[in-house]
Amino acid sequence: MSDTPPALEISGVSHRYGARLALDDVSFSVASGAFCVLLGLNGAGKSTLFSLITRLFALRRGVIKVLGRDLNLNPGAALAELGVVFQSRTLDLDLSVAQNFFYHAALHGVGRKEAARRTAELLAAVNLADRAKDKVRALSGGQMRRVEIARALLHQPRLLVLDEPTVGLDIGARADILKLVRGLVAREGVSVLWATHLTDEIDESDKVVVLHKGALRAEGKASDLLEKTGAADMRAAFVASIGADEEGGAL
Repeated sequence: MSDTPPALEISGVSHRYGARLALDDVSFSVASGAFCVLLGLNGAGKSTLFSLITRLFALRRGVIKVLGRDLNLNPGAALAELGVVFQSRTLDLDLSVAQNFFYHAALHGVGRKEAARRTAELLAAVNLADRAKDKVRALSGGQMRRVEIARALLHQPRLLVLDEPTVGLDIGARADILKLVRGLVAREGVSVLWATHLTDEIDESDKVVVLHKGALRAEGKASDLLEKTGAADMRAAFVASIGADEEGGAL
C-alpha cells in the first residue's frame, strides 16, 4: 500500500454566503497523478470550492489538504504545491508573455535566471516559444489559456486546479487545452482537478465528482457511473445523478 497522500483531500467542507448555503458537507479526494473532473452546472458551487482551495475565501468548516498539507494549518507549504487556472483571465494584457511569467516567478520566489529557463521550457511545451516577447493582448483566447496553464506550472506544483478552463473557446481550442493538460498527467505525473459543466470533456477513465446545488451527488470513475446509472453517455449519467427535472445547462 502506497504512503503517498492524495493530491487533494476535501473533508466535510461547507460554506455560506450569509443565509445561503453554497457548499454542504462536501468530501472527496484526488489521487496523486490522476485527472479528476468536478462536474456541475453554473451555480453548483465549483467556483466557491476553488476559492476555498486557493484561500481566496477563508475555510471555516471542514478540512482541505494538498499533498497531505493542511491548508489552514500550513498554508504556505500547501499553496506551494498548487498551480491554479481561474475561470476569469488573470494575465496582464499590456505585459509581454515573458513578463507575465517573470512576475509570477517573483511571487513564488523563483530567481530570474531559473525563471527564464523554466519560461522557455514551458512556452515550448505549449507551442508558444515564438510568442514570448509579444504582448498578451495579441494572443487568441486559446493561446491565452495555454499561457495561463504554462504559467501555473512555473513554480513546479504537483497539483493543478482549473476552473472552467475552456469557457469561451471554440471546439478546436477546447480540444487543444484538454490534450495539453492530459499530457501533463501522463508525462509529468501532475495531478489535476478540472472543473467543468461540459460532459464531452470527460474520458471514461476519469474520476468524476458531481456537484449540484452545493452537495455531492455522485463520485467515481466515469465508466462506473455510466454502468451504475445505466446511461448511454455522460450527459445522461449526469442528469440521472442530479435528477431529470433539474437538467439545466449540462452539455
